[in-house]
Amino acid sequence: MNDTHRPDDTDQSLAPDQQLVGAAEPAEPGGRWRCSLEELPPAPGRTGRVAVVGAGMVGLATAWFLQQRGVDVDVLERNEIAAGSSWGNAGWLAPALTTPLPEPAVLRYGMRAALDPASPVYVPISLEASLWRFLAGFARNCTTHRWRRGMAAYRGVNRQALDAFDELAAGGVEAPTQPADPFLVCFSHADERARLLEELGELERIGQKLGFDVLTGEQARERAPILTEHVAAAVQLHDQRFIDPPRYLAALADAVRGRGAVISENTRVSDVFDDGQQVWVRSRTGMHRYDAAVIATGAWLPELGYRFGVRVPVQAGRGYSFTVAAERLPDGPVYLPVQRVACTPLGERLRIAGMMEFRDPDEPLDQRRVQAIVNAARPFLRGVDLDERQDEWVGSRPCTTDGLPLVGPTSSPRVFAAGGHGMWGIGLGPLTGRLLADAIVTGNVPYDLQPFRPIR
Repeated sequence: MNDTHRPDDTDQSLAPDQQLVGAAEPAEPGGRWRCSLEELPPAPGRTGRVAVVGAGMVGLATAWFLQQRGVDVDVLERNEIAAGSSWGNAGWLAPALTTPLPEPAVLRYGMRAALDPASPVYVPISLEASLWRFLAGFARNCTTHRWRRGMAAYRGVNRQALDAFDELAAGGVEAPTQPADPFLVCFSHADERARLLEELGELERIGQKLGFDVLTGEQARERAPILTEHVAAAVQLHDQRFIDPPRYLAALADAVRGRGAVISENTRVSDVFDDGQQVWVRSRTGMHRYDAAVIATGAWLPELGYRFGVRVPVQAGRGYSFTVAAERLPDGPVYLPVQRVACTPLGERLRIAGMMEFRDPDEPLDQRRVQAIVNAARPFLRGVDLDERQDEWVGSRPCTTDGLPLVGPTSSPRVFAAGGHGMWGIGLGPLTGRLLADAIVTGNVPYDLQPFRPIR
């Protein structure tokens, strides 16, 4: 492969205001483009150069697996590596908890709770029609029938998710995945646990392999002395893992660079279009030509995906986190599902994460959300100084109305979407990259990606 079209070599063969041949044409004098893609011919398997737009877990994993299949890759990131929802999340690789976000329990919060800034799920009062359209679609999917249908779609990828991490490790990604031993889901009342047990039973009925123990509060405290007497009941999950997200993403980026890719940070892609033969990507460095492109921009996916038929609403579900010192760290993650608070031991500190805030992804961190997490976690944890916080962070998870990712070809056979994973982009990112790389290289969409079609 030659290096003619790397991002640092501006392509001079087509000026921004020139008309493309084939299916794309300028939509307005300012150089914006529209693409009429209905007549594009099917593209054969692609083994040339691919642009991956986005350097979070999903984008970097896709780049790595494309390289594994002999494809040259350029990665373009609007900010820094893992700047979206990857850096500060809880780092769980937990297939047992990887389920569609819309579920009947969400509706139990009610609108009054959702409008409360201290609520685990917060919807600020807004006049934005797009937010209310998203919420209406989200509510329609909060039924038992649709949750079961979504869970059937997740079943196949949940079975393979951890294997994809093992493949990355075998291929030279030098960051470990840690066994979550134990992984404790904790409740202040035994009756709160019933919903989780019902959900785990449903997962077993649809064929997802699970292992778990039902614990008393005392048994939970024996396994994790950081817990207080406020924990009255718990479930211990087996065969789950976790990672240190900043460390892991840095190692994955190093591996992608080590295989020859250029990762261009602070390079916002303003346009992607298909001329009927190849894909053009426009950024501050100019316009560059590729055989295919992957849009893996998280909560910003609609900006580039809409023209290619990706019309499923994607809303930023913002999560917050921080780290604290602890007298004794737990050996594995601790989850407080009623409070939606996640605790993970990372190095010598405890990362505490939580909140689902439906808000614009570029809004600044809101200290009220951080305090809401502190107030929710305080009764359950001992030996931690919640008032001496470090690494305060907010990141935007890309949430869809049906809770299913958007992964696969779009209305262009040369442009692919990879996003919409909600809270599960870390755990499903490597498998997403592996399956999508197969689709790009072979031209055939793997069976397990069929439910996640970006155009649905």
